[in-house]
Amino acid sequence: MDWKEVLRRRLVTPNTGPNKKKSEQELKDEEMDLFTKYYSEWKGGRKNTNEFYKTIPRFYYRLPAEDEVLLQKLREESRAVFLQRKSRELLDNEELQNLWFLLDKHQTPPMIGEEAMINYENFLKVGEKAGPKCKQFFTAKVFAKLLHTDSYGRISIMQFFNYVMRKVWLHQTRIGLSLYDVAGQGYLRESDLENYILELIPTLPQLDGLEKSFYSFYVCTAVRKFFFFLDPLRTGKIKIQDILACSFLDDLLELRDEELSKESQETNWFSAPSALRVYGQYLNLDKDHNGMLSKEELSRYGTATMTNVFLDRVFQECLTYDGEMDYKTYLDFVLALENRKEPAALQYIFKLLDIENKGYLNVFSLNYFFRAIQELMKIHGQDPVSFQDVKDEIFDMVKPKDPLKISLQDLINSNQGDTVTTILIDLNGFWTYENREALVANDSENSADLDDT
Repeated sequence: MDWKEVLRRRLVTPNTGPNKKKSEQELKDEEMDLFTKYYSEWKGGRKNTNEFYKTIPRFYYRLPAEDEVLLQKLREESRAVFLQRKSRELLDNEELQNLWFLLDKHQTPPMIGEEAMINYENFLKVGEKAGPKCKQFFTAKVFAKLLHTDSYGRISIMQFFNYVMRKVWLHQTRIGLSLYDVAGQGYLRESDLENYILELIPTLPQLDGLEKSFYSFYVCTAVRKFFFFLDPLRTGKIKIQDILACSFLDDLLELRDEELSKESQETNWFSAPSALRVYGQYLNLDKDHNGMLSKEELSRYGTATMTNVFLDRVFQECLTYDGEMDYKTYLDFVLALENRKEPAALQYIFKLLDIENKGYLNVFSLNYFFRAIQELMKIHGQDPVSFQDVKDEIFDMVKPKDPLKISLQDLINSNQGDTVTTILIDLNGFWTYENREALVANDSENSADLDDT
């Protein structure tokens, strides 16, 4: 019987016998004695039936202090041995070739076009012959993941092999990045990632033409993209898992392709032409050649039509040195303006627009920035546009949850964040938005003329 029920019955049983009726205090004491007795028995019973509670596994291991040199060295060596063992567990080129040979040998007809297929029975046969390293890939779960619409219940051999290759590459890259993880906590600091990219440069044929004197600027340019997008809270470190999950590493390692097209290089932030373009712009803006940019120098960025009000906010909120911006801060500025559709870029610009630091933009904030656009329009001989009209258009585009406030999440959810921010900070961007219909019509006429010729 449950001890709680025993206690309850004992207490409700009336006092009988020759003894007088017990006092209230005596009843309370008896209740406490019974409770203690039955609870102790119950607790003791649980303890006897669950002996493993006595030995809780250790889940925290203190990191060695800076002065514990021997422990630090031991930890580094043990991590190196662990990573080497993990590396040996991966398929090498010869084993991958053997896997391809086995898959090709066990393909299941008929082919779909030129694509070889394999059914589950042959898939398991290949798994048995491929060796222990391949065992993790030959599971029902992997087969089901790659199974699509084949009427014979087969999967594509090429898709499966690409899946294996991708997994091997991810593990290789994870191990490679982990070698630079000095703290051994699964993340890279800025200096760790700089060392990784610096040692990666000689393995990328597309960067063969870079002068060694430019290496430090190239590494800074490359690292900033990782930290701008993957470290939004500016903690100074990025999880290795986040690096692997994003596409930046793919873009960087794309430079191994010796025949990479010119178009691909121009759109790849990590390519030599792109890095030289960004650094060249910085040097061109730096008119006094002191290696830093003043507000006046930065005002010539792009089409030189950004408002002074917005530039003031940039120098108020961003890290500067005696009122001037260094190359690293400039890179954040460029990444934000060139990727205005991305949440991280919108977060950067939103912080500048949120002049009252309230976490939202209201009519006052919008008017504060748009007045500067109106002033530039007067200077350039244009008729100023009514703020009320622009304000209504912005709220219609964003459709915020609160009809009087626009939050960062509202901007992101609307997919109009790039348009809204451009309207508020750049005269040329506002003019393009205001005349978008005429520009579209003009482009259509030009296309028609080309077709006629």
